[in-house]
Amino acid sequence: MTASTTAPASLAIPPLFVSHGAPLFALDAGETGPALTRWGQELRARFPGLRGVVVMSPHWMARGVRVMAAERPATWHDFGGFPPELYALQYPAPGEPALAQEVLALLQAAGVPAQADAQRPFDHGAWVPLMHLFPQADVPVVQVALPVGAGPAEVHALGAALRGLGRQGVLVVGTGSMTHNLGEFFGGAREPAPYVLEFSRWIESALRRGDLPALLDYRAQAPHAERAHPTEDHFLPLFFALGAAGEGAQPHYLSREVMYGMLAMDAFALPHAA
Repeated sequence: MTASTTAPASLAIPPLFVSHGAPLFALDAGETGPALTRWGQELRARFPGLRGVVVMSPHWMARGVRVMAAERPATWHDFGGFPPELYALQYPAPGEPALAQEVLALLQAAGVPAQADAQRPFDHGAWVPLMHLFPQADVPVVQVALPVGAGPAEVHALGAALRGLGRQGVLVVGTGSMTHNLGEFFGGAREPAPYVLEFSRWIESALRRGDLPALLDYRAQAPHAERAHPTEDHFLPLFFALGAAGEGAQPHYLSREVMYGMLAMDAFALPHAA
């Protein structure tokens, strides 16, 4: 596909939400990493005109909306205290300044002031899941910053502004975590905590019902929401993917794995019915 080519919704590349878990997900892929790799292979087969990826990660938060416009973004190891082999990993996917300009134009047309950032590297919220999704690192990637202070409705609106990209050969990805209480990371549990499952399945049920008001109000309505997400940053990119999908999209789950007892690694595409 080219930038000017459009396709019916059923032929559009479906947006994706990916839980990227801890940085160790790059090395300890569990069940979710191979599931993402299989999905990436399927996408390539179904959409040979795949032009690029537009991704929002919670590890790039900015004052206002910013869009990565670098030609060759560096791989940023934005974490500490992990095994040396993790810091040796590189994800040399190209950037795509032309796609960045398309993203900027769509955001600005929707009334969202946005600026290009030609210096931004890939943070681990982007490159770690993309290592599994497209291990060849040959698909151009553009990141969009998560605006500081934005809530679910604002992030959903950012995704909605980019809704047409899927019909133009672009995969829109929100990457975060279905649950993300790092205060419990070192608890030693191996079985999924009950609250993790209850929260995750409540979100899945709301997605299947298409209940956007409930999802936007998840903080008040979902069970254990504050325990699952003491802060919202790792959950908000879900709304970026949901906004890009639009009404009528149904989740196609790639993974419901729980790692370390408390990190729900849910990953799902949001295709429309044919």
